[in-house]
Amino acid sequence: MDFKVAGTEDGITGFQMDIKIAGVSSEILTNALAQAKRGRFKILEIMNKTIAVPSSEISEYAPKILTMKIDVDKIGALIGPGGKNVKALCAMYSVEINTDDDGTVTIYGRNTKSSMDAKNAIKGIVEDPEIGLIYNGTVKRIMDFGAFIEILPGKEGLCHISKLSHRRLNTVSEVLHEGQEIPVKLLEIDKMGRLNLSYIDALDERGEKEPEPDPNAPKAPENHERPRYDDRQGDRGRRRG
Repeated sequence: MDFKVAGTEDGITGFQMDIKIAGVSSEILTNALAQAKRGRFKILEIMNKTIAVPSSEISEYAPKILTMKIDVDKIGALIGPGGKNVKALCAMYSVEINTDDDGTVTIYGRNTKSSMDAKNAIKGIVEDPEIGLIYNGTVKRIMDFGAFIEILPGKEGLCHISKLSHRRLNTVSEVLHEGQEIPVKLLEIDKMGRLNLSYIDALDERGEKEPEPDPNAPKAPENHERPRYDDRQGDRGRRRG
């Protein structure tokens, strides 16, 4: 007789039996169930010593499945010609990405980081920055007149030096350094599609205190005039040239 019994401390949840004879007596079945109960309780006792309740979160190293919704008209941008874009994302982040016709995107990753990185990359492709929202951005470049901050993958905006603090700053480095992650509010998208950001507005809206300027930051030259807000045009023109 092959008799399997599964259950909890409260009772049996399932069983399966294979026999090669015509039937099983009630005495044999009673003894088998009693033996199975003793075995089940012993196994549960050992399991509870290791983990008594389910983990509130799955390990970051466990495979992770994420789903997100995108606009149907953005599906083509995500997939790319001949699947070029989605194939590149799968290779870059070691994930599998499935896209349904209704805009549901499912990401299968080998761990949490790979899945989240792929999701953020997809957001960078399909999401349009929205005026008035606060984004967690990364400082990419520091200039005399402000800092260029990435608010979505592949989408950068300028936070002018005047939008970094309520105080008058001589240099951007008094407040920011490259690679720093800060909240910024998207104030405007100008006619050229450039994003104008504000660090201090984001802090004010969140009720957070602005940091003190770094006393060890490089000093501005004497007679230094703080650049105007539109000075970035000249910088971008030089970089294009």
